[in-house]
Amino acid sequence: MSLQGFYLLPHPPIVLPDVGRGEEKKISATSKSFDEVAKEIAEKAPSTIIIVTPHGVMFQDAVALSYEDKIYGDLEKFGVNNVSMELEIDKKLTNKIYELVYNEGIPSVMVSNSLLGKYNASVFLDHGAMVPLYFINKYYKGYKLVHITYAPLSDIELYKFGVQINKAVEELNENAVFIASGDLSHKLKEEGPYEYSPFGEKFDKEFLGLLQKGDVKGVFSIDEETICNAGECGRRSTAILLGALEGKKFSGELLSYEGTFGVGYGVMKFKVSSEDSPKLKEIEAIRTASYEKRKNQSDSYVRLARESLTTYLSTGSSINKLPDYVTDEMKNTKRGVFVSLKKHGELRGCIGTIFPLTNSVAEEIVRNAIEAGLNDPRFYEVEEEELMDIVFSVDVLTEPEPASRKELDPKKYGVIVRSKGKTGLLLPDLEGVNTVEEQLSIALDKAGIDHYEEYSIEKFKVIRHREEV
Repeated sequence: MSLQGFYLLPHPPIVLPDVGRGEEKKISATSKSFDEVAKEIAEKAPSTIIIVTPHGVMFQDAVALSYEDKIYGDLEKFGVNNVSMELEIDKKLTNKIYELVYNEGIPSVMVSNSLLGKYNASVFLDHGAMVPLYFINKYYKGYKLVHITYAPLSDIELYKFGVQINKAVEELNENAVFIASGDLSHKLKEEGPYEYSPFGEKFDKEFLGLLQKGDVKGVFSIDEETICNAGECGRRSTAILLGALEGKKFSGELLSYEGTFGVGYGVMKFKVSSEDSPKLKEIEAIRTASYEKRKNQSDSYVRLARESLTTYLSTGSSINKLPDYVTDEMKNTKRGVFVSLKKHGELRGCIGTIFPLTNSVAEEIVRNAIEAGLNDPRFYEVEEEELMDIVFSVDVLTEPEPASRKELDPKKYGVIVRSKGKTGLLLPDLEGVNTVEEQLSIALDKAGIDHYEEYSIEKFKVIRHREEV
């Protein structure tokens, strides 16, 4: 038996009357859609509900499958102490999924209390799962749960994970439904949880439109800039859901979409109409084409950064000679340089120099690209196979000059603070840094300078080079 239902559901706690206390009426369409889905699931009477959430215990390098006899959750952190649930984990199906994804080489981990105890954590039922299940429990109970927290892996790995979920259900002949839990853009309004971005509405409209058409390739071809600036948490859950639909022709029925609180809440159910050709190879081709485009950038700065780290990871040595595409300006100018790596829109490494440590910008890029990949203390070392999914950017700093608070502008200037031998730097135009006060506060914290100490301020500009994606 294959999966009997596929759903994309949001998880706003405010939709629950106990949390919303009247505010839930402002998103009544979302509530009605939840009820419709819950009733449909009740009619299907699955023995197991598989739910993928962004808000359980998340590992950066492996999808987490909860593996205890039972899983408990409540909404106390949302000011409610009378909403809780405890559900039985379908350990047989969970174990089968893990076995299959492990054999496919997809990074995953079975999460138990004994494992998480090492990190002073435990298995828990998060609100990403609880909100959809709250509505389902109104109409149907007695099911077991497979609780999965996605990781920021590549789209291909997440898609393959979904393929194995469906395979596990078929091999065990389970009666199960699949829920991808996730909100859409959090940047729809200035008063929303994040700073407004026009990419928020663009992402939601494009993403939902492609799902309605069953356009899997289109979903995986949404441009990186839109994804990175959308501020969403549902795309990766959906990537796994689409993998579970591999080999099926389907369409998405959008039951409702609301952005009342600055966050996109989309409720969608998927209808399978027939068998279809597998899409995995086509999606892999999209990824390869994107990589080839980035690898052959016309911008010499980012091209050199990529070649530097790639050469080091493949050979263990730095490049011996600067490539022919390196310009005279890069060879003859000395500047501080920051090299940043982003993977799936999230920072993967960033190392830079305020003042140059080498003889030229080109040499500075070569050095700092390797440092960003291997020696950023916030991350484990980049591995060669990750390079397909990493986007490089290079910031070349202008000469810092003394400045007062009045002369600062966090969108235009970076800032350097100094006091008693301690130095902190913050680049300009960073997401979430909108005021001079925020900029200075972060720079002081990075330097370990007390906010009440006397300190000097310098400002600088950056010439930013980014890979086109």
